[in-house]
Amino acid sequence: MILARHLSAVRYLALAALIAACNGDDGGDESGQEPDFPADYQTKYTEVRNCRGSGDHDLNNIRILADPAALAPYQGRAEPFPAGAIVLKEEYDFGDLDCSGAIKQWTVMRRLADGTSPNTLDWAWQRVDAQRRVFDQDATRCISCHKGCGVPEDGYEWTCAVP
Repeated sequence: MILARHLSAVRYLALAALIAACNGDDGGDESGQEPDFPADYQTKYTEVRNCRGSGDHDLNNIRILADPAALAPYQGRAEPFPAGAIVLKEEYDFGDLDCSGAIKQWTVMRRLADGTSPNTLDWAWQRVDAQRRVFDQDATRCISCHKGCGVPEDGYEWTCAVP
C-alpha cells in the first residue's frame, strides 16, 4: 500500500515536471538577445568558403559567408576587419554534404573595436539556433578554439580560415 502511494506520487511529480517543461519554455536564450546578422543575410553576404565538413563544429558541415564589411579583409588577408564586420557560418547536418538542406544553426563572429575585449579576441561570438534564437553568447568553446589560429598561416585575425 505504501509502495503504491509512493509510485503514484512519483508519477504525479513526473507528470507535473513534464507539463512545466512544455509550458512555454522553449529552451532558447531568455535574455532576448538578437542575432548579430539580419534575417535576409543571404541576399547581402558573400560566400567565402564553400560547403565542407568541420570537426570543430560538432561534425556539422559548414558554409562561411562574409558581410560587405568583412569581405575584402577575409579574402585579401591584408586589411584588418573593421568594427562591426560579420563572419557567419551556416551549419548543416553531418550527412548534408552539399549544404542544400535545412540550416541547423549559425555561428557568428562580429568584430569589435581593437582592444575593447581582449578576452574574446576583440570579437563577439554567437551561436544561433534554426529559429534565430541566440543560445550561446561569447562561448568559451569558440574563443578557445579560435585562439589557436590568429597568425596568418593558421587563419587571418582569428578566423581559422587557411587560404
